[in-house]
Amino acid sequence: MRVTIHLECTQCQERNYSSRKNKKNNPERLELKKYCPRCKEHTLHKETK
Repeated sequence: MRVTIHLECTQCQERNYSSRKNKKNNPERLELKKYCPRCKEHTLHKETK
């Protein structure tokens, strides 16, 4: 059930991180505050396919 996901910065739209999640336990899209090296600050990152 674990799938690989990519986290994309909401400001610059760059995919900076990849992670794995269990779709059965977390069916909704993941949103985390992570550091974006391109923006050089902590921004909201959303899950993409």
